Amino acid sequence: MPPIEDHPLRYQLVNELHARPFPTMQSPCTVVYLAIKQPSEAVHRDRTLDLRHLTDLLDRHGAPHPQPGATHHSAQLGRHMLKWEQHTEFVSYTLYFDGVSKRAFDPVDFDLFPNDWLAQAPGQRITSLMIRLEPRPAEEEAIKSAFADWFVPESLAVSSVLDDSAIMAGDFRIDPAGHMRFAVFVSDGTGSQRIGRVVQRICEIETYRAMSMLGFSRARGLSPSIGALDAHLSEMMAQMTGAEAPAEQTLSQLLTVSAELEAMAARASFRFGATGAYEALVNQRIALLREVRYGGFQTFAEFMLRRFEPAMRTVKSTEQRLVTLADRARRAGELLRTRVDVERSAQNQALLESMDRRADLALRLQHTVEGLSVVAISYYAVSLASYALYPLAQVLSVSKGMLTALLTLPVVLLVWLSVRQIRKRLH
Repeated sequence: MPPIEDHPLRYQLVNELHARPFPTMQSPCTVVYLAIKQPSEAVHRDRTLDLRHLTDLLDRHGAPHPQPGATHHSAQLGRHMLKWEQHTEFVSYTLYFDGVSKRAFDPVDFDLFPNDWLAQAPGQRITSLMIRLEPRPAEEEAIKSAFADWFVPESLAVSSVLDDSAIMAGDFRIDPAGHMRFAVFVSDGTGSQRIGRVVQRICEIETYRAMSMLGFSRARGLSPSIGALDAHLSEMMAQMTGAEAPAEQTLSQLLTVSAELEAMAARASFRFGATGAYEALVNQRIALLREVRYGGFQTFAEFMLRRFEPAMRTVKSTEQRLVTLADRARRAGELLRTRVDVERSAQNQALLESMDRRADLALRLQHTVEGLSVVAISYYAVSLASYALYPLAQVLSVSKGMLTALLTLPVVLLVWLSVRQIRKRLH
């Protein structure tokens, strides 16, 4: 028997499950992370430019190229390990190597990405991180002292993650070198894959947080326009209630407002939808860390609840407000169109009644004209008949006046019957 035929996408779909494996790393270790996004239309960007930019970096170190159309790639660059991933709206570069510098979060570590190579990036930096991994000290005061030296206490978030496998900390602030800082103190016995998962979660949390905040920026930019349209719509609703302006004029303005709202909603729909997806990913990645409070510091979940969640609620509120306004404009347009239709129906009814009155007058006039026509025709018929019968007047010894009188009634009756018969045939 011939072998069973596989679906053409079977292997591709299965391999997608293993497309982005977690990196494996040991402590101490330094991680440098960079995410690049085009400023606009990133979803429809030319993805070959991403691969070309990656290839340029690989060529500088003689590393092998990725497969055509690849969305992820790993390569050894000297003593550094590179992990590259291509996402829907951005690409990410993760470089990590064993050991840490004497100076914590030394900006020199980011020089692993050459300046001229960064200048040629097909997009802009959406975020960049420096993660410092060290063995967990026996004294807890050493950890707290390091946090005091490295981070801003007011926004510092610290958690014990993955069943006390590591202590993770970060303040979500951009340092003078332009990077976010995160520190991980790894407990003894923690495996390299678990360390890689912690680092991957940190990179994903920060990247998705940054991407979701793009929706907040869009919502804040739309607020003045939405407020102006809301006021204009309320004004037109008042005009509709008070009948201060012609319905046709108000309907035209209402259609313009409705079109602006629909266009605004269409332009913002993708960003608002993506913001919701990124927000869900941030919360999911934090939940996967199974964090536990450490040393009285706020956890990452608490930090997001206080600092990140209000921005996301603003996005959702703006999106809902836009939808509500569009619905209001649509309902007002339907009401106004109904009002215009009723007014036009009343005008048409009045026009029909006027036409009925005119038709009745025309009918009456027609009857009058028919009566006059009978009289006129009868007059001429009697005159012609009298002239024709005058010779008989002498024979019958009847005067001409008497003969004319005798002819008048029969002639009038005959003319009236003839006209009536003609009218019946026409009808």
